[in-house]
Amino acid sequence: MRDSSPARPFFRAPRSLLLTDPAVRRRRQALYLFFFLPGIAMSSWVTRTPDVRDQLGASTAEMGLILFGLSIGSMIGILCSGRFVARLGTRPVIVLGTTLIITATIVIGAGSALSSAPLVTAGLFLFGAGMGSGEVAVNVDGADVERITGAPVLPTLHGCFSLGTVVGALAGMTATAAAVPVHWHLAVITLASTGMLIHASRALPTGVGLSTRPRTPDPAERSGPQVWKDRKLLLIGAIVLAMALAEGAANDWLPLLMVDGHGLDATAGSLVYVGFAAAMTLGRFCGTFFLVRFGRAVVLRASALSGALGLVLVIFSDNVAVAATSVVFWGLGASLGFPVALSAAGDSGPDQTARVSLVAIIGYVAFLVGPPALGFLGDHYGLRTAMVAVLVFVASAVFIAPAADTRDRARATLDA
Repeated sequence: MRDSSPARPFFRAPRSLLLTDPAVRRRRQALYLFFFLPGIAMSSWVTRTPDVRDQLGASTAEMGLILFGLSIGSMIGILCSGRFVARLGTRPVIVLGTTLIITATIVIGAGSALSSAPLVTAGLFLFGAGMGSGEVAVNVDGADVERITGAPVLPTLHGCFSLGTVVGALAGMTATAAAVPVHWHLAVITLASTGMLIHASRALPTGVGLSTRPRTPDPAERSGPQVWKDRKLLLIGAIVLAMALAEGAANDWLPLLMVDGHGLDATAGSLVYVGFAAAMTLGRFCGTFFLVRFGRAVVLRASALSGALGLVLVIFSDNVAVAATSVVFWGLGASLGFPVALSAAGDSGPDQTARVSLVAIIGYVAFLVGPPALGFLGDHYGLRTAMVAVLVFVASAVFIAPAADTRDRARATLDA
């Protein structure tokens, strides 16, 4: 008989292990912080983009060039991350990436204080390098926790990132309303993030990412090309590309989109972003229930439909209230795409580290590199029109969502 709940075969180990093993529990809590911290840093920057833009006197196209520093840094971090994890394990790469994010936050603040576009660009370069390297490593570590506990951990971990964006966005909105200078705001974020890094780094084990490599005579030649040639894995990568682009576009442009595209002031634009981040958080923390009940393919298809609906309303509605509230659909739709696709990639065949790394790289390319390109489109056609490109990608995910149902492969791997 066909299983009526396709997500259950992915998670066979007893969930009690997650609750009773102190080392696993501390490790999971540390990963919560390593996801939470970049969320705070990201939203702290995003909510202050109108103020930074005004401080620098930059146009939309010039802001796109400034964000290009984020793209270059992220590409370098992404391309180096898999190699660093393979040689050093996830722990040192996570710590290095997080340190770069913290350093970037204070550099961006200094650039704003000095009205220096090159300094802000340099800060975004460091931010991208930290996100690109550290976040790939932390997803590999999270997938390993998911494997040893038998529980769907990644959606909750990514929920912590979204929770961080909510907390950071609320703080940013408050700082904007109170006219707190950007550099003082980001200095406080830097101090808080440093404390979290010191606390969380102690709980991560060493060697993760090294031990998951298959013991073949030449893994560089044998496992790598097989991963790239796996059609199903590439379709999963296409899903995460579309959904990560939807998330990244909102993280980088939503406040400015509401200010320039719908006529809101900076505080109201930040409030709309808080709504988006809250919807992301809700979707990720509630996602496990729907994954167990309906399976990955159904959840991803519903997510893509919700994201497309939100984007349609934001782009084409001239009613400010409708556009502002529709970001809830946008946020709910984008919430599960990244973590669910990463989980599906890990179950899609042997060499989990290589598979998760490949899909994570695709996702972070979209998340960090896509939004600057939207800035150039926005300068020529307006930000609302530029978001049509995001809508096209999200709509395409509706049709390729079944690729995330790796049930048969997971069963074969477990049986083997």
